[in-house]
Amino acid sequence: MKGLYCRLNDSEEVKFFIQETDAPTTIGNHQVKVQVKSCALSPVDVRIFNDLKLQRDTAPVGREIVGTVCQVGPKVTFFQPDDEVVGILPLDTEISGLCSTVLFHEQLLVPKPEKVSWVSAAGAVRDGLRAYTALHTLAHMAVGQTLLVLDGASPFGVLSIQLAHYHGVKVLATAHSPDDQKFLEQLRPSVGTRESLLARVIGVWDAKVDMVESCLEETGGLGVDIVIDAGVKLYDEQPESHQQLPHKHDIITLLGVGGHWVTMEDNLQLDPPDAHSLFLKAASLSFLNDEVWIASTARQGRYLHILRDVMEKLSTGTFRPLLEDPVPLYEATVSMEMVQKRQVRKRVVVQL
Repeated sequence: MKGLYCRLNDSEEVKFFIQETDAPTTIGNHQVKVQVKSCALSPVDVRIFNDLKLQRDTAPVGREIVGTVCQVGPKVTFFQPDDEVVGILPLDTEISGLCSTVLFHEQLLVPKPEKVSWVSAAGAVRDGLRAYTALHTLAHMAVGQTLLVLDGASPFGVLSIQLAHYHGVKVLATAHSPDDQKFLEQLRPSVGTRESLLARVIGVWDAKVDMVESCLEETGGLGVDIVIDAGVKLYDEQPESHQQLPHKHDIITLLGVGGHWVTMEDNLQLDPPDAHSLFLKAASLSFLNDEVWIASTARQGRYLHILRDVMEKLSTGTFRPLLEDPVPLYEATVSMEMVQKRQVRKRVVVQL
Protein backbone atom coordinates (compact mmCIF):
# COMPACT_ATOMS: atom_id res chain seq x y z
CA MET A 1 0.00 0.00 0.00
CA LYS A 2 1.10 3.58 -0.64
CA GLY A 3 1.60 6.38 1.88
CA LEU A 4 2.96 9.94 1.96
CA TYR A 5 6.28 10.59 3.70
CA CYS A 6 8.74 13.45 4.07
CA ARG A 7 12.50 13.77 4.38
CA LEU A 8 14.98 16.56 4.99
CA ASN A 9 17.77 17.40 2.57
CA ASP A 10 20.97 19.26 3.38
CA SER A 11 19.25 22.65 3.10
CA GLU A 12 16.64 21.64 5.71
CA GLU A 13 13.86 21.91 3.13
CA VAL A 14 11.07 19.41 3.62
CA LYS A 15 10.60 17.03 0.68
CA PHE A 16 7.46 14.94 0.24
CA PHE A 17 7.11 11.68 -1.69
CA ILE A 18 4.79 8.70 -2.13
CA GLN A 19 6.30 5.43 -0.91
CA GLU A 20 5.19 1.82 -0.85
CA THR A 21 4.92 0.37 2.65
CA ASP A 22 3.89 -2.97 4.08
CA ALA A 23 0.42 -3.35 5.51
CA PRO A 24 0.33 -4.18 9.24
CA THR A 25 0.03 -7.94 9.69
CA THR A 26 -0.09 -8.26 13.48
CA ILE A 27 -2.36 -6.38 15.84
CA GLY A 28 -1.74 -5.68 19.53
CA ASN A 29 -4.08 -6.45 22.40
CA HIS A 30 -5.48 -2.92 22.57
CA GLN A 31 -4.96 -1.92 18.94
CA VAL A 32 -7.58 -1.23 16.29
CA LYS A 33 -7.01 -1.64 12.55
CA VAL A 34 -8.75 1.17 10.66
CA GLN A 35 -9.53 1.31 6.96
CA VAL A 36 -8.83 4.95 6.09
CA LYS A 37 -11.56 6.89 4.31
CA SER A 38 -10.02 10.38 4.42
CA CYS A 39 -6.95 12.06 5.86
CA ALA A 40 -6.27 15.78 6.40
CA LEU A 41 -2.96 17.41 5.50
CA SER A 42 -1.46 19.94 7.93
CA PRO A 43 1.99 21.61 7.84
CA VAL A 44 4.76 19.38 9.24
CA ASP A 45 6.79 20.85 12.10
CA VAL A 46 10.12 19.09 11.64
CA ARG A 47 11.64 20.71 14.74
CA ILE A 48 9.32 18.85 17.09
CA PHE A 49 10.66 15.53 15.79
CA ASN A 50 14.15 16.70 16.75
CA ASP A 51 12.99 18.04 20.12
CA LEU A 52 11.42 14.68 21.02
CA LYS A 53 14.42 12.72 19.69
CA LEU A 54 12.28 11.24 16.92
CA GLN A 55 14.55 12.31 14.09
CA ARG A 56 14.85 9.73 11.33
CA ASP A 57 15.50 9.61 7.60
CA THR A 58 11.81 9.74 6.75
CA ALA A 59 8.67 10.67 8.68
CA PRO A 60 5.08 9.76 7.80
CA VAL A 61 2.75 12.57 6.73
CA GLY A 62 -0.99 12.79 7.32
CA ARG A 63 -2.06 12.06 10.89
CA GLU A 64 -5.67 13.29 11.08
CA ILE A 65 -7.65 10.32 9.83
CA VAL A 66 -11.22 9.06 9.62
CA GLY A 67 -12.17 5.52 8.72
CA THR A 68 -13.94 2.28 9.48
CA VAL A 69 -12.78 -0.32 12.01
CA CYS A 70 -11.94 -3.55 10.18
CA GLN A 71 -10.24 -5.51 12.98
CA VAL A 72 -9.77 -5.18 16.75
CA GLY A 73 -7.27 -6.65 19.20
CA PRO A 74 -8.34 -9.32 21.71
CA LYS A 75 -8.58 -6.87 24.62
CA VAL A 76 -10.25 -3.95 22.80
CA THR A 77 -13.48 -2.92 24.56
CA PHE A 78 -14.39 0.46 23.03
CA PHE A 79 -14.87 -0.51 19.37
CA GLN A 80 -15.94 -3.34 17.11
CA PRO A 81 -15.67 -3.98 13.35
CA ASP A 82 -17.61 -1.58 11.08
CA ASP A 83 -17.56 1.27 13.65
CA GLU A 84 -16.79 4.66 12.09
CA VAL A 85 -13.99 6.37 13.99
CA VAL A 86 -11.78 9.47 13.95
CA GLY A 87 -8.42 10.15 15.54
CA ILE A 88 -4.94 11.66 15.30
CA LEU A 89 -1.96 9.36 14.84
CA PRO A 90 0.81 9.86 17.44
CA LEU A 91 4.06 11.59 16.52
CA ASP A 92 6.09 8.39 16.76
CA THR A 93 3.92 6.49 14.28
CA GLU A 94 5.79 4.80 11.44
CA ILE A 95 2.91 4.59 9.00
CA SER A 96 1.31 7.39 7.00
CA GLY A 97 -2.33 8.25 7.52
CA LEU A 98 -2.74 8.13 3.74
CA CYS A 99 -2.15 4.37 3.71
CA SER A 100 -5.22 2.24 3.11
CA THR A 101 -5.09 0.78 6.65
CA VAL A 102 -3.48 2.02 9.87
CA LEU A 103 -3.18 0.78 13.44
CA PHE A 104 -4.43 2.87 16.38
CA HIS A 105 -4.44 2.30 20.10
CA GLU A 106 -8.12 2.17 21.02
CA GLN A 107 -7.69 5.08 23.48
CA LEU A 108 -6.67 7.44 20.67
CA LEU A 109 -9.95 7.09 18.77
CA VAL A 110 -13.49 8.40 19.19
CA PRO A 111 -16.68 7.51 17.28
CA LYS A 112 -17.63 9.57 14.23
CA PRO A 113 -21.27 10.68 14.27
CA GLU A 114 -23.31 9.33 11.40
CA LYS A 115 -24.35 12.83 10.27
CA VAL A 116 -20.73 14.00 9.88
CA SER A 117 -19.01 13.42 6.53
CA TRP A 118 -15.61 11.75 6.23
CA VAL A 119 -14.04 14.92 4.84
CA SER A 120 -15.45 17.28 7.49
CA ALA A 121 -14.39 14.99 10.34
CA ALA A 122 -10.82 14.68 9.08
CA GLY A 123 -10.57 18.38 8.31
CA ALA A 124 -11.83 19.56 11.70
CA VAL A 125 -10.44 17.12 14.27
CA ARG A 126 -7.05 18.76 14.80
CA ASP A 127 -8.11 22.39 14.41
CA GLY A 128 -11.01 21.70 16.76
CA LEU A 129 -8.59 20.21 19.29
CA ARG A 130 -6.38 23.29 19.01
CA ALA A 131 -9.33 25.64 19.44
CA TYR A 132 -10.44 23.82 22.60
CA THR A 133 -6.88 23.80 23.93
CA ALA A 134 -6.45 27.53 23.33
CA LEU A 135 -9.82 28.74 24.59
CA HIS A 136 -10.73 26.29 27.34
CA THR A 137 -7.51 24.73 28.64
CA LEU A 138 -5.21 27.76 28.36
CA ALA A 139 -7.37 30.92 28.29
CA HIS A 140 -10.27 29.70 30.49
CA MET A 141 -12.82 31.41 28.25
CA ALA A 142 -15.97 32.76 29.94
CA VAL A 143 -19.26 34.32 28.84
CA GLY A 144 -19.05 38.06 28.19
CA GLN A 145 -15.33 38.19 27.48
CA THR A 146 -13.78 39.68 24.35
CA LEU A 147 -11.53 37.57 22.12
CA LEU A 148 -9.16 38.63 19.33
CA VAL A 149 -8.32 35.90 16.80
CA LEU A 150 -5.39 36.77 14.55
CA ASP A 151 -5.70 35.43 10.98
CA GLY A 152 -9.32 34.57 11.60
CA ALA A 153 -9.80 33.11 8.11
CA SER A 154 -7.41 30.21 8.76
CA PRO A 155 -9.00 26.78 9.41
CA PHE A 156 -7.97 27.04 13.07
CA GLY A 157 -9.17 30.64 13.29
CA VAL A 158 -12.61 29.80 11.90
CA LEU A 159 -13.23 27.04 14.44
CA SER A 160 -11.93 29.27 17.26
CA ILE A 161 -14.39 31.98 16.24
CA GLN A 162 -17.28 29.51 16.09
CA LEU A 163 -16.40 27.94 19.45
CA ALA A 164 -16.06 31.31 21.19
CA HIS A 165 -19.35 32.63 19.76
CA TYR A 166 -21.11 29.47 20.90
CA HIS A 167 -19.99 30.21 24.48
CA GLY A 168 -21.16 33.83 24.44
CA VAL A 169 -17.82 35.52 23.80
CA LYS A 170 -17.54 38.72 21.78
CA VAL A 171 -15.12 37.98 18.92
CA LEU A 172 -12.83 40.23 16.90
CA ALA A 173 -10.63 38.88 14.11
CA THR A 174 -7.93 40.09 11.76
CA ALA A 175 -7.98 39.49 8.01
CA HIS A 176 -4.80 39.19 5.95
CA SER A 177 -6.38 39.98 2.57
CA PRO A 178 -9.52 41.58 1.12
CA ASP A 179 -10.87 38.10 0.30
CA ASP A 180 -10.29 36.97 3.89
CA GLN A 181 -12.09 40.06 5.16
CA LYS A 182 -15.09 39.44 2.91
CA PHE A 183 -15.22 35.79 4.03
CA LEU A 184 -15.09 36.71 7.74
CA GLU A 185 -17.74 39.39 7.40
CA GLN A 186 -20.08 36.79 5.91
CA LEU A 187 -19.59 34.22 8.70
CA ARG A 188 -22.88 33.30 10.38
CA PRO A 189 -23.71 31.04 13.36
CA SER A 190 -25.82 28.84 11.09
CA VAL A 191 -27.10 28.76 7.54
CA GLY A 192 -29.88 31.24 6.92
CA THR A 193 -29.28 33.51 9.93
CA ARG A 194 -28.42 37.19 9.56
CA GLU A 195 -26.49 37.59 12.80
CA SER A 196 -22.71 37.86 12.28
CA LEU A 197 -20.26 35.73 14.23
CA LEU A 198 -17.87 38.66 14.56
CA ALA A 199 -18.23 42.00 16.28
CA ARG A 200 -15.49 43.43 14.08
CA VAL A 201 -13.13 42.34 11.30
CA ILE A 202 -9.81 44.19 11.28
CA GLY A 203 -8.22 44.27 7.83
CA VAL A 204 -4.51 44.32 8.65
CA TRP A 205 -3.79 44.02 4.92
CA ASP A 206 -4.67 47.73 4.73
CA ALA A 207 -1.74 49.84 5.92
CA LYS A 208 -4.19 52.52 7.09
CA VAL A 209 -5.79 50.17 9.63
CA ASP A 210 -4.28 50.13 13.13
CA MET A 211 -5.00 46.84 14.91
CA VAL A 212 -4.33 48.17 18.41
CA GLU A 213 -6.46 51.26 17.89
CA SER A 214 -9.31 49.17 16.46
CA CYS A 215 -9.30 46.77 19.44
CA LEU A 216 -9.18 49.55 22.03
CA GLU A 217 -11.97 51.40 20.22
CA GLU A 218 -14.14 48.27 20.17
CA THR A 219 -13.58 47.64 23.91
CA GLY A 220 -13.92 51.23 25.13
CA GLY A 221 -10.20 51.44 25.83
CA LEU A 222 -10.22 48.46 28.21
CA GLY A 223 -8.48 45.98 25.90
CA VAL A 224 -9.41 42.42 25.00
CA ASP A 225 -9.57 39.52 27.45
CA ILE A 226 -8.03 36.86 25.20
CA VAL A 227 -5.65 37.04 22.24
CA ILE A 228 -4.85 34.02 20.06
CA ASP A 229 -2.03 34.83 17.67
CA ALA A 230 -0.94 33.09 14.47
CA GLY A 231 2.71 33.92 15.03
CA VAL A 232 4.49 37.08 16.13
CA LYS A 233 6.86 39.46 14.38
CA LEU A 234 10.04 39.07 16.45
CA TYR A 235 11.95 41.90 14.79
CA ASP A 236 11.33 44.49 12.09
CA GLU A 237 13.42 42.99 9.27
CA GLN A 238 11.60 39.73 8.60
CA PRO A 239 10.44 37.97 5.39
CA GLU A 240 7.47 39.42 3.54
CA SER A 241 5.31 36.51 4.73
CA HIS A 242 5.76 37.79 8.31
CA GLN A 243 4.94 41.42 7.61
CA GLN A 244 1.26 41.10 8.56
CA LEU A 245 2.10 39.44 11.86
CA PRO A 246 1.73 41.73 14.88
CA HIS A 247 4.64 42.82 17.00
CA LYS A 248 4.65 41.50 20.56
CA HIS A 249 4.39 45.08 21.87
CA ASP A 250 1.11 45.54 19.99
CA ILE A 251 -0.40 42.42 21.54
CA ILE A 252 0.65 43.45 25.05
CA THR A 253 -0.77 46.94 24.48
CA LEU A 254 -4.23 45.74 23.38
CA LEU A 255 -4.45 43.09 26.13
CA GLY A 256 -6.77 44.01 28.99
CA VAL A 257 -6.29 43.63 32.74
CA GLY A 258 -6.18 39.95 33.70
CA GLY A 259 -6.04 39.00 30.03
CA HIS A 260 -4.66 35.83 28.46
CA TRP A 261 -2.28 35.81 25.51
CA VAL A 262 -2.14 32.41 23.76
CA THR A 263 0.76 32.26 21.32
CA MET A 264 1.91 29.82 18.65
CA GLU A 265 5.34 31.52 18.44
CA ASP A 266 7.71 28.94 19.94
CA ASN A 267 10.70 31.32 19.73
CA LEU A 268 8.98 34.19 21.51
CA GLN A 269 11.32 36.29 23.67
CA LEU A 270 10.07 38.81 26.19
CA ASP A 271 12.31 41.66 27.26
CA PRO A 272 12.10 42.90 30.89
CA PRO A 273 9.86 45.87 29.90
CA ASP A 274 7.45 43.45 28.17
CA ALA A 275 7.31 41.20 31.22
CA HIS A 276 6.76 44.24 33.44
CA SER A 277 3.83 45.37 31.29
CA LEU A 278 2.24 41.93 31.61
CA PHE A 279 2.85 42.05 35.36
CA LEU A 280 1.14 45.44 35.69
CA LYS A 281 -1.90 44.02 33.87
CA ALA A 282 -1.81 40.75 35.85
CA ALA A 283 -1.92 39.12 32.42
CA SER A 284 -0.76 35.63 31.48
CA LEU A 285 1.09 34.13 28.52
CA SER A 286 0.52 30.55 27.34
CA PHE A 287 2.10 28.56 24.52
CA LEU A 288 -0.26 26.61 22.26
CA ASN A 289 1.14 23.17 21.43
CA ASP A 290 -1.64 20.66 20.80
CA GLU A 291 0.87 17.81 20.39
CA VAL A 292 1.15 17.51 24.19
CA TRP A 293 -2.20 15.72 24.32
CA ILE A 294 -0.78 12.74 22.42
CA ALA A 295 2.84 13.03 23.60
CA SER A 296 1.69 12.57 27.21
CA THR A 297 -1.07 10.39 28.65
CA ALA A 298 -1.42 12.58 31.76
CA ARG A 299 -4.82 13.91 30.61
CA GLN A 300 -6.00 11.14 28.31
CA GLY A 301 -9.60 11.36 29.48
CA ARG A 302 -9.81 15.09 28.82
CA TYR A 303 -8.25 14.61 25.37
CA LEU A 304 -10.88 12.05 24.37
CA HIS A 305 -13.63 14.27 25.81
CA ILE A 306 -12.45 17.15 23.59
CA LEU A 307 -12.39 14.99 20.46
CA ARG A 308 -15.91 13.74 21.20
CA ASP A 309 -17.14 17.28 21.72
CA VAL A 310 -15.54 18.42 18.45
CA MET A 311 -17.41 15.66 16.63
CA GLU A 312 -20.64 16.58 18.43
CA LYS A 313 -20.31 20.23 17.39
CA LEU A 314 -19.70 19.13 13.81
CA SER A 315 -22.85 17.03 13.98
CA THR A 316 -24.98 19.91 15.27
CA GLY A 317 -23.55 22.49 12.84
CA THR A 318 -21.83 24.60 15.51
CA PHE A 319 -18.53 23.80 13.78
CA ARG A 320 -18.42 24.36 10.03
CA PRO A 321 -14.76 23.93 9.01
CA LEU A 322 -13.12 25.87 6.20
CA LEU A 323 -12.05 23.21 3.68
CA GLU A 324 -11.05 23.13 0.06
CA ASP A 325 -12.18 20.43 -2.36
CA PRO A 326 -10.82 16.97 -1.38
CA VAL A 327 -8.09 15.45 -3.54
CA PRO A 328 -7.18 11.84 -4.45
CA LEU A 329 -4.00 10.13 -3.27
CA TYR A 330 -2.10 10.75 -6.52
CA GLU A 331 -2.38 14.52 -5.89
CA ALA A 332 -1.25 14.27 -2.25
CA THR A 333 2.40 15.18 -2.85
CA VAL A 334 1.64 18.43 -4.69
CA SER A 335 -1.14 19.28 -2.22
CA MET A 336 1.15 18.71 0.77
CA GLU A 337 3.84 20.95 -0.73
CA MET A 338 1.25 23.70 -1.10
CA VAL A 339 0.04 23.20 2.47
CA GLN A 340 3.61 23.30 3.80
CA LYS A 341 4.28 26.58 1.96
CA ARG A 342 0.96 28.03 3.23
CA GLN A 343 -0.28 28.42 -0.36
CA VAL A 344 -3.53 26.67 0.56
CA ARG A 345 -5.30 26.56 3.91
CA LYS A 346 -6.23 22.91 4.31
CA ARG A 347 -6.43 19.84 2.13
CA VAL A 348 -8.13 16.52 2.74
CA VAL A 349 -7.12 13.40 0.81
CA VAL A 350 -9.85 10.83 0.17
CA GLN A 351 -9.34 7.13 -0.48
CA LEU A 352 -11.08 6.24 -3.74
